[in-house]
Amino acid sequence: MHFLVPAPIDIARALRETTQFWTDWAARSQYQGPYRGAVERSLITLKAMTYRPSGGIVAAVTTSLPERLGGSLNWDYRFCWIRDATLTLSALLDAGYTEEVIAWKTWLIRAIGPDASQVQIMYDIRGERNLAKTEIEWLPGYQGAAPVRVGNAAHKQTQQDIYGETASALYLAREGGIALEPHELELQGALTEHLAKIWQEPGSGMWEERNHPERFTFSGVMSWLALDRAVKSIEQHGMSGPLEAWKKLRDVVRADVLEHGFNASLDSFVRHYGSTRLDASALLLPIFGFLPADDARMRGTLPAVERELLRDGLLLRNLPLSSKAKQGAFLACSFWLVEIYTMLGRIDDATRLFEKLLSLANDVGLLSEEDDTKAGRLTGNLPQAFSHIALVHAAVRVAHSQR
Repeated sequence: MHFLVPAPIDIARALRETTQFWTDWAARSQYQGPYRGAVERSLITLKAMTYRPSGGIVAAVTTSLPERLGGSLNWDYRFCWIRDATLTLSALLDAGYTEEVIAWKTWLIRAIGPDASQVQIMYDIRGERNLAKTEIEWLPGYQGAAPVRVGNAAHKQTQQDIYGETASALYLAREGGIALEPHELELQGALTEHLAKIWQEPGSGMWEERNHPERFTFSGVMSWLALDRAVKSIEQHGMSGPLEAWKKLRDVVRADVLEHGFNASLDSFVRHYGSTRLDASALLLPIFGFLPADDARMRGTLPAVERELLRDGLLLRNLPLSSKAKQGAFLACSFWLVEIYTMLGRIDDATRLFEKLLSLANDVGLLSEEDDTKAGRLTGNLPQAFSHIALVHAAVRVAHSQR
């Protein structure tokens, strides 16, 4: 198709308008706590990762920047993960932004379509489903790290935690006074019905286990959250659904997690049922309200996670089974640790860790997915929404503790 040559851009005018847009947008933030500059930088980054024509929110804007320097853990994150997007929305809501939430809800309804059983963990920015992975062999990769990938095969995975994060985001939006989108409650109800059928199935978990599906502890926790928010949506927002059945199932799921996700011999929650491996995602249990931070099981889990996963003051996601899979410290996990310290009243510990994390940002305040503590540099795709989301949530938690 022939396209007309566009008119020349008035560069000076475009610069003024762009500067004015971001100045006005940032000024609408309602965040008044400490570290305002870092929070504002993160909120701007998250806003810039939204796609205005559709409302989609990408997890990163780059591909194939390696998690391990010189390695092959090079993924394409230029897609809309449901998990990352819902957490982005909660960070924006914390600062009083709503238009992005409204746009994303419309994107979600359109992307999932009429059959909730066909939901994917990610879509492209237009809501399309085919994210087939290819490798570009003629590109050498960042500092020789190959292959360079386009697309992401993880879109075919089952990750039950997305149901909880979606239900939580929709519920928070309603609690924040955002009007219901057409078919929103219908979609949430359909997703809950589907989850009720598959919550016991093995999945890939939030870290996208590619070879060994398991009953991941965090997936169980978020299945509980999806059912809890469904129950509350029926009771408070008029959603249709089998209230008593979902109440009972919510209790069953919670009991299942407590029985199988906690290893008494380790005095800690573990990565998946029957495992002895620890995982930083256990820190999210209090953050999502599954257990209080001072619950005896969490008081055992926290020091266990610290002993096994802390490296140079930062947290790994978990210990890899192979040296080839060795990764850096996952920045979001360390921000979760800031939240837990704050919830336990360990404000000095929280402050020290938070400021250490802020010091890792590059010269324009951006964070990637991980930090190579030995090389002293950021690794993985940059900017990474997950890291900036966790920064905002940690800052809000610290701010609330000072009130």
